[in-house]
Amino acid sequence: MIVSASYRTDIPAFFSSWFAERWAAGYAVVPNPYSSKLTRIGLSPEECDGIVFWTRWATPFMENFDRVFGDGVPFVVQYTATGLGPEIEPGVPDWRRAAENIHRITERYGAGRVVWRFDPIVIREGEDWEETALRFAGIADAVKGATDEAVVSFTQFYAKSKRALDALASNGGPRVIDPDAETKRRILGALREIAARANLKLSLCGQPDLIVPGVREAACVDADRMSAVAGHAITAKNKPHRSTCRCAQSRDIGTFATCKFGCRYCYAA
Repeated sequence: MIVSASYRTDIPAFFSSWFAERWAAGYAVVPNPYSSKLTRIGLSPEECDGIVFWTRWATPFMENFDRVFGDGVPFVVQYTATGLGPEIEPGVPDWRRAAENIHRITERYGAGRVVWRFDPIVIREGEDWEETALRFAGIADAVKGATDEAVVSFTQFYAKSKRALDALASNGGPRVIDPDAETKRRILGALREIAARANLKLSLCGQPDLIVPGVREAACVDADRMSAVAGHAITAKNKPHRSTCRCAQSRDIGTFATCKFGCRYCYAA
């Protein structure tokens, strides 16, 4: 089984000590987010085929990467760096520091370990979408050579996200808008060209209706990438946690409403 750690919260940034304890124990006990039923999820090399870590700040977690690597369990890091700034992502460290981390992880553990996430794409009212392309280009240049894939998606206006974004606008912050599909495809076309110049494949997460030529559907829990990192085949069912994505089957060990970054668009806050 592939373990996801975690799309519900940022374990590397905030729960490094907890993970170290659970790794030593060989398992985690995780509440179901809807029923609160507790489930044991194995973390030992015998039970865990690989781990996908999701983070915006991995510095506190480097010793845990060492532990996982030393125990022979393959891992991949989905590392988010958007450059949106403190109005939208109040607690997130500067993207330049994230880029340094991405290089550090790759240099320490090998190629294929890190996927850069420019996710979500947030468009502010009155903002030319080309500003998004410029931010993307700056980060792409900074991570060049340390990753081979950039994953993007457009802001999803879930009920919780919409309330937080509306509150931001009501309090004098920017109003986040939802561009039409044609504008989104035009943005993807521009990002695709920028990504190619940085030797990055561009993938779109969970929004297949917006796919344009040269952009593929993302598989963020990617058994093929995990197999390449592991050096042997890792088999996993194509069983994503939502119907519109291509992820392989995984078990998540995080808990909603525990991340401290305070991103305004977050569905898991």
